[in-house]
Amino acid sequence: MDIYQEKIEQAVALLDDFDLDVWLILVRETAEHSDPVLKLWEPLRVVWPAAFIVARGGQRIAITGHGDDEAIRTSGLFDPVIPYTHSIRRDLVRVLTELDPKTIGVNYSQDDVSADGLTYGMWLNLQDYLKDTPYRDRLVSAQQFVEALRGRKTPQELDCMRQAIRISMEIFEATTEWLRPGLSEREIYDFVHQQVRMRGVDFAWPASGCPNLNAGPDSPWGHATVSEARTAQGQTLNMDFGVRVDGYCSDNQRVWYFLREGETKAPPEVTRIFEAVAGAIQAAADFVRPGVQGWEVDAVARRYIVEAGYPEYPHALGHSVGRHAHDGGVGFYPRWERYGQKPYGRIYEGGVFTLELGVRSEFGYIGLEEEILVTANGCEWMAPPQQELILVPPR
Repeated sequence: MDIYQEKIEQAVALLDDFDLDVWLILVRETAEHSDPVLKLWEPLRVVWPAAFIVARGGQRIAITGHGDDEAIRTSGLFDPVIPYTHSIRRDLVRVLTELDPKTIGVNYSQDDVSADGLTYGMWLNLQDYLKDTPYRDRLVSAQQFVEALRGRKTPQELDCMRQAIRISMEIFEATTEWLRPGLSEREIYDFVHQQVRMRGVDFAWPASGCPNLNAGPDSPWGHATVSEARTAQGQTLNMDFGVRVDGYCSDNQRVWYFLREGETKAPPEVTRIFEAVAGAIQAAADFVRPGVQGWEVDAVARRYIVEAGYPEYPHALGHSVGRHAHDGGVGFYPRWERYGQKPYGRIYEGGVFTLELGVRSEFGYIGLEEEILVTANGCEWMAPPQQELILVPPR
């Protein structure tokens, strides 16, 4: 079974969990505006309006325009594949009538971009297609279903993600061996890009910002492009980086300290900050388990870093990782308006999430990002976490 078949069978199995009789994906011109869920099945591309239907009884039905149908049929993901010429309306209504679902999940969400693939225009079209049927009033948001489908990783998905994080750790290690004081962020960026090309993989997010680098205290913080800052003795370097392998991503941060002449370890304040950051991440990892709400995990780390004497981090503690580094769905979000209802999502077994935070200091940004896999009783690290500052000698 390939990874796409594995994922669509998972979709059928999840319908019961969310009391959906049918999941309906309605799209058109996917090269221009694809539903995010179609990334779970990369072969699915259409030009004309198409409906992909997954039913609780195990049916997997596609209704596509003539010209799109053969490619969908070849994928083996849907059977039957029903082609139409003039309009999708008649076949869509006929299939729904045969299935007679009481609940039809469609992809709209106010909070989660990964579950918000149905455009407003296609929503209006769907309302029109179903106007003389009882099914118009049976449409509900599939947000929680989609979040679970994207988030609960299958064995093959986890294999890809473990490979991605293994390669990214190799590149972090190669970077450690090469680093020295006086390097520009551009030089480090070019070195990392060379390492990625050597391994024949892709970047976890657009290459122009991957890796994201913070060399010293004057480097712009956040999702910035490469700056003119350089590594320097007595300062830190933070690197946020990930790769994509067979469509699945890694996302980690590491931090280095550049020793001054005569130093054998970092100054006490640098060490204190690092230990507070690493301690907050460990406290959150110790708390994680299936069933807790995301905001509760964030609150553990947020409380830890504040009680250690440092400011709150101005973002969520962590996000889901999968087809994208930021893969949507539930995560460790604080109860802030900008996150909508996402902080209240329940964490599930089989999800891969980041734990990330840091402190801006006079030495530079001291931050870490680790990945965890949620297990039945807690979580496990996807790669060994950084537990000590990486020291770069004054060469």
